Amino acid sequence: MIYEHPLAYVLGLEGIALMRSFTGEHDRAFVEARLAEIRKFLDDDSLADAAVEVARLDTVEGYRIWSRNYDGPNSAFDLDEPFIREIVDALPAGDALDAACGTGRMAAYLAGRGHRVRGVDSSPDMLERARLRVPQAEFLPGELSSLPVPGESVDLVVCSLALTHVPVLDPVLAEFGRVLRPGGHVVIADIHPEGVAQGVVPPVRLPDGRPGRVATYRHLVGDYVRAALAAGLQVRRCEEPRHPAGEPRERTDVLEAWDVWPWALWDLAPEAAHAAIAGTPSMLFWHFQR
Repeated sequence: MIYEHPLAYVLGLEGIALMRSFTGEHDRAFVEARLAEIRKFLDDDSLADAAVEVARLDTVEGYRIWSRNYDGPNSAFDLDEPFIREIVDALPAGDALDAACGTGRMAAYLAGRGHRVRGVDSSPDMLERARLRVPQAEFLPGELSSLPVPGESVDLVVCSLALTHVPVLDPVLAEFGRVLRPGGHVVIADIHPEGVAQGVVPPVRLPDGRPGRVATYRHLVGDYVRAALAAGLQVRRCEEPRHPAGEPRERTDVLEAWDVWPWALWDLAPEAAHAAIAGTPSMLFWHFQR
């Protein structure tokens, strides 16, 4: 069970903002405004009693629920698709694996590029939708750490928005290396570990209405590199697109429903959230080659 307290979250934003002030990013007026805002939050009864206990779901259960509306709207798609397409569009058509294929979003794109596509996912509900979406592809049930794919049988592995849901990267990257032919490519896109630390974790509602989140793990950049090198993969590219600097969002004094946390919580303390989050990485992209 996860204990999510909105007061704890906004105080955390204030704390990160104050830490950045301590290193000179903000002035005295900013610090005093943060301290005054903290006092206001501590006196706010609407936040004091608004904690939520959230079920931590495995990927099969979580994606069984999420599969119904997984395809949109999902702002992460706007970030991962341009990077993946930039890499894949420069490669010749061949045998491609959509690892953790979900509803077949990437499989459809790969098939459209002329690849012979296999998709693997642990969620029967996601696979059912993928088969309807891309009937020309082959979809198999399986785990990322034990792919039902022969060794050296694919030229390309694409894996998007899945590796934050595995507890350890090493066996997954080892499997990617195993199924790849020499010279083959791996393209990975996922939520950046800083995003995971900020609470960017998929929310779902259980059938009885209780809140739940798909189990999510924070893998550092070095964790990916070490796992890839151990699997015989070399780094070709790494990108960490950042949240735009922009301006703080509009303040609101209304505590929104849990389903839009943590994003809605940023609006309770927009200046602190902007100082804490703007300029930090939102996604992590990799291009490896065997």
